[in-house]
Amino acid sequence: MELGIQNRVAMVAASSKGLGKAAALSLAREGCRVSICGRDEASLTQALKELEAANPMANGIGTTCDVSRLEDLERWYQRTELEFGTVDILVTNTGGPPAATFLDLSEEQWASGVQSTLLNVVRLCRLVLPDMRSRGWGRIVHITSLVAKQPMPLLTISSALRAGLSGLTKTLATEFARDGITVNAVLPGHIRTDRQTHLAQVRAEKEGITIERALELSQASIPAGRFGRPEEIGDTVAFLCSERAAYITGASLQVDGGIIQSTF
Repeated sequence: MELGIQNRVAMVAASSKGLGKAAALSLAREGCRVSICGRDEASLTQALKELEAANPMANGIGTTCDVSRLEDLERWYQRTELEFGTVDILVTNTGGPPAATFLDLSEEQWASGVQSTLLNVVRLCRLVLPDMRSRGWGRIVHITSLVAKQPMPLLTISSALRAGLSGLTKTLATEFARDGITVNAVLPGHIRTDRQTHLAQVRAEKEGITIERALELSQASIPAGRFGRPEEIGDTVAFLCSERAAYITGASLQVDGGIIQSTF
């Protein structure tokens, strides 16, 4: 299927590894000029090599950036505009906040979670939306989590903030739909990434089991019977950024192998 986004300029946050990198790779394969960011320069360099391998004709740039810092986001955005031009596509993403039950979380962890999980999305949207509106075209996709619809006690901060992102998705979609801008969220289930391994480690320590057993229990809870693959998230993001998905906006799309049981 031709997605119609060749040469579009895409910013993908926290994309030196994991689901962000998967989204960047999928967009690169579709011919987008992709600007990625991450905190670790070595991981960024490796991700850029993978982008080039995915599509030698698609340009890519990488910027060291902590998405919880406004000045870093502004610097990344300004570099993208300087080298590629105005931004057509924004994919927001971040590493998950600390995994812990409510009484084990500090005030500082809540504040850090708000900065890295919610405010970074608000800030990035404020940067790209004025130009998207003036040109009458734009795509924004938030990579969030299944806990936006199915909260988990071990993911207290994430459950609270991802639900808030679903609300933001709806309000932005409503406000900017007449400007040719779509705003959607992708809710990954259990995807086999470093984050999944970390969560298994946290669960193993809390329940006194091995990491391998924790992973087995997580996989057993998925109706599809397997963990998701990062590229399955990346390809979903690319589709939502496409011309083919122009009439989809305000959606929170589950890509979870059936684990979310909510009917809404």
